[in-house]
Amino acid sequence: MAEIRIVLVEDHDLTRIGLRTTLQQQSDLQVIGEAADAATGLALLSKLTPDVALIDIDLPDTDGIELTRQLRELQANQTEAPTRVLILTMHDNSQQVLAAFAAGADSYCVKTIKTDQLVEAIHTTYEGNGWIDPAIANVVLKQIRQETATVHDVSIHGLDPEDAALLEANALTDRELDVLELIVAGYSNAEIGEKLFLSLGTVKTHVRNILAKMAASDRTQAAVRALRSGLIK
Repeated sequence: MAEIRIVLVEDHDLTRIGLRTTLQQQSDLQVIGEAADAATGLALLSKLTPDVALIDIDLPDTDGIELTRQLRELQANQTEAPTRVLILTMHDNSQQVLAAFAAGADSYCVKTIKTDQLVEAIHTTYEGNGWIDPAIANVVLKQIRQETATVHDVSIHGLDPEDAALLEANALTDRELDVLELIVAGYSNAEIGEKLFLSLGTVKTHVRNILAKMAASDRTQAAVRALRSGLIK
Protein backbone atom coordinates (compact mmCIF):
# COMPACT_ATOMS: atom_id res chain seq x y z
CA MET A 1 0.00 0.00 0.00
CA ALA A 2 1.35 3.42 -0.97
CA GLU A 3 2.15 5.85 1.81
CA ILE A 4 -0.21 8.77 2.30
CA ARG A 5 1.87 11.94 2.42
CA ILE A 6 0.60 14.44 5.00
CA VAL A 7 1.31 18.05 5.92
CA LEU A 8 0.22 19.38 9.32
CA VAL A 9 -0.80 23.03 9.74
CA GLU A 10 -1.34 23.57 13.47
CA ASP A 11 -0.12 26.45 15.63
CA HIS A 12 -0.07 24.67 19.00
CA ASP A 13 3.30 22.93 19.29
CA LEU A 14 2.17 20.16 21.64
CA THR A 15 -0.88 19.37 19.52
CA ARG A 16 1.20 19.32 16.34
CA ILE A 17 3.86 17.09 17.91
CA GLY A 18 1.17 14.78 19.24
CA LEU A 19 -0.46 14.51 15.83
CA ARG A 20 2.86 13.85 14.12
CA THR A 21 3.81 11.17 16.66
CA THR A 22 0.40 9.48 16.35
CA LEU A 23 0.37 9.49 12.57
CA GLN A 24 3.97 8.32 12.19
CA GLN A 25 3.03 5.19 14.12
CA GLN A 26 0.89 4.14 11.16
CA SER A 27 2.91 2.25 8.56
CA ASP A 28 1.10 3.84 5.61
CA LEU A 29 1.08 7.46 6.83
CA GLN A 30 4.03 9.82 6.41
CA VAL A 31 4.18 13.38 7.77
CA ILE A 32 6.34 15.24 5.25
CA GLY A 33 5.97 18.78 6.57
CA GLU A 34 4.64 21.00 9.36
CA ALA A 35 3.67 24.63 9.72
CA ALA A 36 2.49 26.77 12.63
CA ASP A 37 0.65 29.46 10.66
CA ALA A 38 -1.37 29.87 7.47
CA ALA A 39 1.26 31.76 5.45
CA THR A 40 3.96 29.16 6.05
CA GLY A 41 1.40 26.41 5.58
CA LEU A 42 0.27 27.68 2.18
CA ALA A 43 3.85 27.93 0.96
CA LEU A 44 4.59 24.43 2.23
CA LEU A 45 1.45 22.92 0.69
CA SER A 46 2.23 24.57 -2.63
CA LYS A 47 5.81 23.26 -2.59
CA LEU A 48 5.23 19.72 -1.33
CA THR A 49 1.73 19.01 -2.76
CA PRO A 50 0.93 16.34 -0.13
CA ASP A 51 -1.89 13.86 -0.51
CA VAL A 52 -3.70 15.16 2.59
CA ALA A 53 -3.40 18.39 4.58
CA LEU A 54 -4.55 18.47 8.21
CA ILE A 55 -5.40 22.12 8.83
CA ASP A 56 -6.36 23.67 12.16
CA ILE A 57 -9.29 26.04 11.80
CA ASP A 58 -7.88 28.49 14.39
CA LEU A 59 -4.54 29.74 13.06
CA PRO A 60 -2.85 32.93 14.32
CA ASP A 61 -2.69 34.81 11.02
CA THR A 62 -5.46 33.48 8.76
CA ASP A 63 -8.04 30.89 9.76
CA GLY A 64 -8.04 27.41 8.27
CA ILE A 65 -11.11 28.12 6.16
CA GLU A 66 -9.40 31.00 4.36
CA LEU A 67 -6.22 28.95 4.01
CA THR A 68 -8.28 26.20 2.36
CA ARG A 69 -9.84 28.69 -0.04
CA GLN A 70 -6.42 30.08 -0.98
CA LEU A 71 -5.07 26.57 -1.51
CA ARG A 72 -7.94 25.72 -3.83
CA GLU A 73 -7.26 28.87 -5.85
CA LEU A 74 -3.62 27.86 -6.26
CA GLN A 75 -4.63 24.36 -7.31
CA ALA A 76 -7.21 25.51 -9.85
CA ASN A 77 -4.77 25.29 -12.75
CA GLN A 78 -2.69 22.37 -11.54
CA THR A 79 -2.66 19.13 -13.51
CA GLU A 80 -1.72 16.81 -10.64
CA ALA A 81 -4.25 15.50 -8.15
CA PRO A 82 -5.23 18.19 -5.62
CA THR A 83 -4.29 17.96 -1.98
CA ARG A 84 -7.23 16.73 0.07
CA VAL A 85 -8.05 18.93 3.08
CA LEU A 86 -9.11 17.66 6.49
CA ILE A 87 -10.05 20.49 8.84
CA LEU A 88 -9.31 20.12 12.56
CA THR A 89 -11.22 22.08 15.18
CA MET A 90 -12.21 22.25 18.83
CA HIS A 91 -15.68 23.53 17.89
CA ASP A 92 -18.90 21.93 16.64
CA ASN A 93 -20.24 25.14 15.10
CA SER A 94 -22.44 24.24 12.12
CA GLN A 95 -21.73 27.54 10.35
CA GLN A 96 -17.99 26.92 10.49
CA VAL A 97 -18.47 23.40 9.16
CA LEU A 98 -20.57 24.57 6.22
CA ALA A 99 -18.15 27.43 5.53
CA ALA A 100 -15.21 25.01 5.51
CA PHE A 101 -16.88 22.75 2.96
CA ALA A 102 -17.86 25.76 0.87
CA ALA A 103 -14.19 26.85 0.86
CA GLY A 104 -13.16 23.48 -0.53
CA ALA A 105 -12.46 21.30 2.51
CA ASP A 106 -13.01 17.57 2.00
CA SER A 107 -13.43 16.46 5.61
CA TYR A 108 -13.93 17.92 9.07
CA CYS A 109 -13.25 16.52 12.54
CA VAL A 110 -12.78 17.63 16.14
CA LYS A 111 -9.42 17.38 17.91
CA THR A 112 -10.88 15.08 20.55
CA ILE A 113 -11.28 12.39 17.89
CA LYS A 114 -9.96 8.92 18.69
CA THR A 115 -6.84 7.75 16.89
CA ASP A 116 -8.56 5.00 14.93
CA GLN A 117 -11.23 7.44 13.74
CA LEU A 118 -8.61 9.99 12.70
CA VAL A 119 -6.79 7.33 10.70
CA GLU A 120 -10.09 6.32 9.09
CA ALA A 121 -10.84 9.98 8.31
CA ILE A 122 -7.44 10.41 6.63
CA HIS A 123 -7.87 7.25 4.53
CA THR A 124 -11.41 8.21 3.54
CA THR A 125 -10.29 11.71 2.61
CA TYR A 126 -7.30 10.38 0.65
CA GLU A 127 -9.64 8.10 -1.33
CA GLY A 128 -11.58 11.14 -2.48
CA ASN A 129 -14.56 10.84 -0.14
CA GLY A 130 -15.73 13.34 2.44
CA TRP A 131 -15.57 12.47 6.14
CA ILE A 132 -17.36 14.38 8.84
CA ASP A 133 -16.86 13.74 12.53
CA PRO A 134 -19.92 12.11 14.14
CA ALA A 135 -19.72 14.75 16.88
CA ILE A 136 -20.24 17.43 14.23
CA ALA A 137 -22.48 15.58 11.78
CA ASN A 138 -25.47 15.70 14.10
CA VAL A 139 -25.09 19.46 14.53
CA VAL A 140 -24.95 20.06 10.77
CA LEU A 141 -27.71 17.63 9.91
CA LYS A 142 -29.94 19.14 12.59
CA GLN A 143 -29.63 22.49 10.86
CA ILE A 144 -30.37 20.87 7.49
CA ARG A 145 -33.45 19.21 8.99
CA GLN A 146 -34.62 22.59 10.28
CA GLU A 147 -34.11 24.14 6.85
CA THR A 148 -35.85 21.21 5.18
CA ALA A 149 -38.80 21.48 7.57
CA THR A 150 -39.59 24.90 6.14
CA VAL A 151 -40.17 23.37 2.71
CA HIS A 152 -43.82 22.40 2.18
CA ASP A 153 -43.15 19.45 -0.13
CA VAL A 154 -40.39 17.29 1.33
CA SER A 155 -40.23 14.53 -1.26
CA ILE A 156 -38.00 13.18 -3.97
CA HIS A 157 -39.47 15.83 -6.26
CA GLY A 158 -37.74 18.43 -4.10
CA LEU A 159 -34.44 17.39 -5.68
CA ASP A 160 -33.15 18.58 -9.01
CA PRO A 161 -35.09 16.73 -11.76
CA GLU A 162 -31.95 14.96 -12.98
CA ASP A 163 -31.04 13.76 -9.48
CA ALA A 164 -34.61 12.71 -8.74
CA ALA A 165 -34.80 10.70 -11.96
CA LEU A 166 -31.49 9.02 -11.17
CA LEU A 167 -32.63 8.07 -7.68
CA GLU A 168 -35.93 6.73 -8.98
CA ALA A 169 -34.14 4.61 -11.56
CA ASN A 170 -31.63 3.29 -9.02
CA ALA A 171 -33.68 2.57 -5.92
CA LEU A 172 -31.75 1.76 -2.76
CA THR A 173 -32.06 -1.71 -1.31
CA ASP A 174 -33.40 -2.21 2.22
CA ARG A 175 -29.87 -2.81 3.51
CA GLU A 176 -28.57 0.31 1.74
CA LEU A 177 -31.36 2.31 3.38
CA ASP A 178 -30.27 0.92 6.76
CA VAL A 179 -26.71 2.06 6.07
CA LEU A 180 -27.89 5.44 4.76
CA GLU A 181 -29.92 6.05 7.92
CA LEU A 182 -26.79 5.53 10.02
CA ILE A 183 -24.76 7.78 7.71
CA VAL A 184 -27.34 10.52 8.29
CA ALA A 185 -27.04 9.90 12.03
CA GLY A 186 -23.30 10.55 11.77
CA TYR A 187 -21.91 7.06 12.33
CA SER A 188 -18.53 6.01 10.91
CA ASN A 189 -18.14 2.93 8.70
CA ALA A 190 -16.78 0.92 11.62
CA GLU A 191 -19.70 1.91 13.83
CA ILE A 192 -22.19 1.06 11.07
CA GLY A 193 -20.60 -2.37 10.77
CA GLU A 194 -20.97 -2.97 14.50
CA LYS A 195 -24.62 -1.89 14.55
CA LEU A 196 -25.63 -3.89 11.47
CA PHE A 197 -23.28 -6.83 12.09
CA LEU A 198 -21.47 -6.28 8.81
CA SER A 199 -17.78 -6.40 7.95
CA LEU A 200 -16.01 -3.11 7.28
CA GLY A 201 -15.51 -4.14 3.66
CA THR A 202 -19.23 -4.82 3.22
CA VAL A 203 -20.10 -1.44 4.74
CA LYS A 204 -17.69 0.32 2.38
CA THR A 205 -19.29 -1.48 -0.57
CA HIS A 206 -22.75 -0.35 0.53
CA VAL A 207 -21.52 3.22 0.98
CA ARG A 208 -20.00 3.24 -2.53
CA ASN A 209 -23.26 1.92 -3.99
CA ILE A 210 -25.27 4.53 -2.08
CA LEU A 211 -23.07 7.38 -3.32
CA ALA A 212 -23.33 6.12 -6.90
CA LYS A 213 -27.10 5.69 -6.80
CA MET A 214 -27.62 9.09 -5.20
CA ALA A 215 -25.09 10.80 -7.48
CA ALA A 216 -23.39 12.10 -4.33
CA SER A 217 -19.72 12.97 -4.18
CA ASP A 218 -19.40 12.17 -0.48
CA ARG A 219 -21.25 11.00 2.63
CA THR A 220 -22.29 14.50 3.64
CA GLN A 221 -23.92 15.18 0.28
CA ALA A 222 -25.67 11.80 0.43
CA ALA A 223 -27.01 12.66 3.90
CA VAL A 224 -28.29 16.04 2.72
CA ARG A 225 -30.01 14.48 -0.30
CA ALA A 226 -31.50 11.73 1.86
CA LEU A 227 -33.11 14.35 4.10
CA ARG A 228 -34.27 16.60 1.28
CA SER A 229 -35.73 13.69 -0.68
CA GLY A 230 -37.57 12.29 2.31
CA LEU A 231 -35.73 8.97 2.13
CA ILE A 232 -34.62 9.51 5.72
CA LYS A 233 -36.55 11.68 8.18
